[in-house]
Amino acid sequence: MDYEAFFKQKLCDIKDEGRYRVFADLERCAQDFPYAHYYNEGIPRRVVVWCSNDYLAMAQHEKVLAAMTETIARVGVGAGGTRNIAGTSHSHVLLERALADLHDKESALIFSSGYVANEAAISALAASLPDCVVFSDAHNHASIIHGIRNSRAHKEIFRHNDPAHLRACLSRYSKERAKLIIFESVYSMDGDIAPIEAFCDLAEEFNALTFIDEVHGVGLYGATGGGIAQRDHQSHRLTMIEGTLGKGFGVVGGYIAASAVLIDFVRSFAPGFIFTTAMPPAIAAAALASVQYLKESDTERRHLHEAATKVRTKLRQAGIPFMENASHIIPILVRDPHHCRRICEILLKEYNIYVQPINYPTVPRGTERLRITPSAVHTDPMIEDLADALKRVWADLNLAYAA
Repeated sequence: MDYEAFFKQKLCDIKDEGRYRVFADLERCAQDFPYAHYYNEGIPRRVVVWCSNDYLAMAQHEKVLAAMTETIARVGVGAGGTRNIAGTSHSHVLLERALADLHDKESALIFSSGYVANEAAISALAASLPDCVVFSDAHNHASIIHGIRNSRAHKEIFRHNDPAHLRACLSRYSKERAKLIIFESVYSMDGDIAPIEAFCDLAEEFNALTFIDEVHGVGLYGATGGGIAQRDHQSHRLTMIEGTLGKGFGVVGGYIAASAVLIDFVRSFAPGFIFTTAMPPAIAAAALASVQYLKESDTERRHLHEAATKVRTKLRQAGIPFMENASHIIPILVRDPHHCRRICEILLKEYNIYVQPINYPTVPRGTERLRITPSAVHTDPMIEDLADALKRVWADLNLAYAA
């Protein structure tokens, strides 16, 4: 077999489809986000980033920077190995205590990423529970899907955000059988929000555990940044809450929060935790500073949601078709991968606006889109520029406007 020819052909195939991913060589500007320097053309130029998950600009917050640099000076850069062998840093302990408190849970456990947190925790739970059935929302993230797949547990896929269909699925199994319901709070591609209370009601009725992915909710919603579940007063009803430190909190890493017994179980049985080098202490310290700050400050959350409202208003006035939802995420439907790529190229080249296309397999074919993610630090002039640029590009490419 000609292996190189095979790989080249597969790459040609996705290029022909218009969904080949091109990485932009960017350098964020400290204390000046959402600006970044774009390097792909040799000579760097300043662009405005409209597709970052650093929603609250905490990656450049002075308290977060100070916590990281101080910890590096004091303890060094790396963790030295897994927590089982090299030891648990005191920064890990403090961060996990803060995360447990954030979600009103007894305990928490940190991972190298949100993806790993989902895959490791779900696979350990579903594989260990005897004869477990997993009920998974049809729009769940790839990390959830892979966690379920790796567990080899029986699964049922219920229609997206549909309590009635979930009830029908649950009713086929006895109350005595182990059951795990998995869903997200804010879905990253459509921006819609789960009916958490209804799902918790069903879990209680049918004796099921619940696992919620709050990665696009933590830091951004709730009185202290505990996410949609905190905002809706449902945190205490959820068995396990999974979150990330790399979006609203502006650093990197993932975590789960639950009862002390359940966290100890995952710590003891999940290979994705046991065999992975621990989070560097400086990262943990920076994340802790961010979590603690956002527990006290609502300013960043308020600015984010104000910016999202303003973007929607301007897009509506410009006739740009976007998906309405109740979150901060604004998907602009294009429905064609080639057009998606072309729009992003023009925005970057002619308007110094950086947005990345979202194509299959991230979203189904025919639903290709731009995903606009306002932040707490996008200004009114930036919002005006974005809407004006999109309107011009839509006209230049003869794309359909919103009805």
